[in-house]
Amino acid sequence: MPNQNRRDLLKFSGAGLAAALGTSAPSFAAPAPTKPNQHTFDIRAFGAIGDGKTLDTPAINRAIEAAAAAGGGTVLVSPGTYLCFSIHLKSNVDLYLSQGSTIIAADGPINPGDTAGYNGGKYDAPEPKTAWDAYQDFGHNHWHNSLMWGEDLHNLSITGSGLLWGRGLNPGHGNHVLPDGVGNKTIALKNCRNVIFRDFSILKGGHFGLLLTAVDNCTVDNLKIDTDRDGIDIDCCKNVRVSNCTVNSPEDDAICPKSSFALGYARSTDNVTITNCYTTGKYEIGSLLDGTFKIGKLANNKAATGRIKCGTESNGGFRNITISNCVCEGARGIALESSDGALLEDIAISNITMRECTVSPLYVRLNARMRAPAGTKVGTMRRIYINNLISYNSTSVQPGILAGIPSNLIEDVNLSNIYFHQVGGGDRKLAETIPDQGLKDYPDPTRMGGLPSHGLFLRNITRLDVSHIEFALATPDQRPAIWAENIQGMDLFRIKTPHTSGPNYVLRQVSDFTLSGSRGTRDSSFEKISDRIL
Repeated sequence: MPNQNRRDLLKFSGAGLAAALGTSAPSFAAPAPTKPNQHTFDIRAFGAIGDGKTLDTPAINRAIEAAAAAGGGTVLVSPGTYLCFSIHLKSNVDLYLSQGSTIIAADGPINPGDTAGYNGGKYDAPEPKTAWDAYQDFGHNHWHNSLMWGEDLHNLSITGSGLLWGRGLNPGHGNHVLPDGVGNKTIALKNCRNVIFRDFSILKGGHFGLLLTAVDNCTVDNLKIDTDRDGIDIDCCKNVRVSNCTVNSPEDDAICPKSSFALGYARSTDNVTITNCYTTGKYEIGSLLDGTFKIGKLANNKAATGRIKCGTESNGGFRNITISNCVCEGARGIALESSDGALLEDIAISNITMRECTVSPLYVRLNARMRAPAGTKVGTMRRIYINNLISYNSTSVQPGILAGIPSNLIEDVNLSNIYFHQVGGGDRKLAETIPDQGLKDYPDPTRMGGLPSHGLFLRNITRLDVSHIEFALATPDQRPAIWAENIQGMDLFRIKTPHTSGPNYVLRQVSDFTLSGSRGTRDSSFEKISDRIL
């Protein structure tokens, strides 16, 4: 075992784990830990050793099979360190991770041509290639090549205060195909219902800590995830509750509703609540769980991700989603995206605080990337309400971004009670920039480059209401607070802008416009504006 892995094992197993979790970021009034019930199947009774060297996969799978055969029960993972390949979850079974227990993902095949990994073991092979694999990344198309997976299950759970360490998982990249035997993610479920994940932690989770595809009636509560790629992905799911979770994911997204084509058809993600969570990309992987909170290289380079995002996979749509009472730090803030034909509607975002956002703190994007079957129509965004949001000390020159495309306007947007504190520093040249529409671009603020405003960049929207917004700057900025183009119906009320040498508002092709009660600018009302500065 390499020296770094030995240090990590000591840090995150047994008493070291208990100490680490006790000093991790607050979990916002988490419930008392669950306890195993009387119908318990101890994995040690089925041959598990727990010494961190013996492969304990067969023993754990035997215990799960026995519990399922008995009609259900709790599979007890007692304190110890268990080295495993693919664990098969079953209906009516709770996998209980005791405090002081660690399940480690064993090393799969590493070198080209290898067919097996540690002690001749390997992960289950990914599912065969399908005609729709091209519409999403490799990881989204496969579930079996995971540390734990289940398909077509009901009434299952993973609970307890133990640790899942994806040490031997390969996080993958894009559509790169991983060989058979290689593990890719920590937990993957497909076509399941009535699922609970509660109280455990994930370290280095591979491509996904949790990949939930078509999982309905799901609760994700009080998890701590310290990982190299996505924390929690909620893909094509209905009735999902994510609460009291802490996620550090400097290299990818933290909590991510998606609606891909991985099922072979478009299915929307509906009725999702994300609340009382802390997301960040600020820390070195592992330092959130062990309580040292070391600032990572990506944070120092202002490139960390770690955000809450709907997208980018967006074939089926997003409906009835709330994001509330969350804290984002050293991350990319919050994003809503429809790029592959999705209907995104009835989204409420409230009571959010953000610090040190690494790009635009708020990104709402409708465009036509169309990674989807031929004939798919461009998507729709409507009824988006965002209120009580604070973004302080953003490290990016980018403003908040809400942008549709000329053929498909974002509809019915309400922004209220928002404070944006931006880094500033934009010059006159940047203020005169007119960005490309980016019709088919990958939807990410980094693809848009520098923008001509410091507060809000607004484009291709109909019925926009903006009220009680304050913009502040750390350094002077020659750009306007708001730059708006092709807006049909725009109401601005009680807008506070910093004192700058330039205009506060640049308006291009704006109709049915009103501005009132805003400091530094007289009340105005226009039926149609081609090009005006206020």
